[in-house]
Amino acid sequence: MKKILTCAALTCMAAGLHAQEGEIVKTGLNFGPLPAIAFDADKGFQYGALLNIYNYGDGTNYPNYDSKVYLEASFFTKGSQLYVISYDDKTLIPGVRWSSAVSATIDKAMDFYGFNGYSSYYDHERISLGKENKHSQNPDNFLFSPYYKTDRIQILAKSDFIGDIGEHLKWEAGYHFSYFRQGPVNRDAINKGKDEYNIFPDTQSTLYEDYLNWGLISPGEAGGGITSSIRLGMVYDSRDKEGAPSRGIWAEGHVTAAPKWLGTQNPFWRYSLTWRHYLPIIDDDILTFAYRLNYEGTFGSDAPFYILPYMTVMGDFYDRDGMGGYRTVRGMMRDRVIGLDMATWTAELRWRFTRFQLFNQNIAFALNLFSDGSMVTRGRDMSFRGSEEFKASYDEYMSKGTDGDRPHITAGAGLRFIMNENFIVALEYGLPLSMFYSKSSPLYRQDGSGALYISTGYLF
Repeated sequence: MKKILTCAALTCMAAGLHAQEGEIVKTGLNFGPLPAIAFDADKGFQYGALLNIYNYGDGTNYPNYDSKVYLEASFFTKGSQLYVISYDDKTLIPGVRWSSAVSATIDKAMDFYGFNGYSSYYDHERISLGKENKHSQNPDNFLFSPYYKTDRIQILAKSDFIGDIGEHLKWEAGYHFSYFRQGPVNRDAINKGKDEYNIFPDTQSTLYEDYLNWGLISPGEAGGGITSSIRLGMVYDSRDKEGAPSRGIWAEGHVTAAPKWLGTQNPFWRYSLTWRHYLPIIDDDILTFAYRLNYEGTFGSDAPFYILPYMTVMGDFYDRDGMGGYRTVRGMMRDRVIGLDMATWTAELRWRFTRFQLFNQNIAFALNLFSDGSMVTRGRDMSFRGSEEFKASYDEYMSKGTDGDRPHITAGAGLRFIMNENFIVALEYGLPLSMFYSKSSPLYRQDGSGALYISTGYLF
């Protein structure tokens, strides 16, 4: 997730300006070197730097660009590191859009809440007691938050090509490579600097380690692996512009084939279907209703667990991990929904309440109201396959979850700073509706307690 907090000064300077007629057509190169100073509830405070380079050419395609380079190096106070290099070009190959990206994430405390959504119980009461602990360690009474964490290194690389078939219909083809290394949290690292009574004990297993003991994660996939895949698909795109659309349809479907002969350690086949629709309520970008429907599915009855929590994309983006977090379901815990097949949806009302020109830039501010949701429609096999000594703890765990998943729903609002229709800074807060369920409900507080995000762009 990319986050930036850079627009406060511009906001103050623009307060007394009046909106101007017309819009400046940008040409040539626009550089955006910025400090990346932000906050994400899932990863903590972020510090680092990023660089956006937009090439608008002669301005013919504005507000869309001809090509873009994005570079980022970010560090998070909860132990994560993120490095991204991406390039998107629409003119180098006539009639073909070429998009490539390489990203590396080092996550010392990656969230892991189990499989199949609400079928995996989140013990919010004991976690809350653990956060309040000031005296002693007794896992029978509380849990420390590292119980729901793993250690993960992820490297993603891709090269996608999108070509014209008709005015709005296009083909998609790409090669995607990923490397995952996943394991239990490093206790020395997560306990560094903690008071003695808040140290995560060696005697307390994590949920990830429990899943290994129960046989829910097989030895062959437990440590991660290499994935080498080909993606093929079709896209229909009638958006009026890409950065902040106000009308049109953006729909796509693609198949991911990751066979063993291509170098994949744990082979799988998956598919993705996404429908995005932008409906102008008040023209001229003033008020827009937008919604997104996504379905991530698996061919067959199994796939390695580490490739499941993703909304897969092609083109000018790389795969977003979820479901839960800024790019998927805002306000829900990251990776709360993991299954073989998952449905995700977003509905959003976008109001651009002011616009003006400043320093030869087109500036606008917008508010949005949203509701996101997700659920597992086909889960992973969670039958016990471990040693008998772990059967009792497995039975206790499974007795607390639901039979099958149900919709995980969130709602929230946000503010956006928009410059030249492409550089967009977002401040949003989301809350899971399960916070407001009856305490007697098995779903009460099963999705966390909400999250604040400072990031870039619109979700779609």
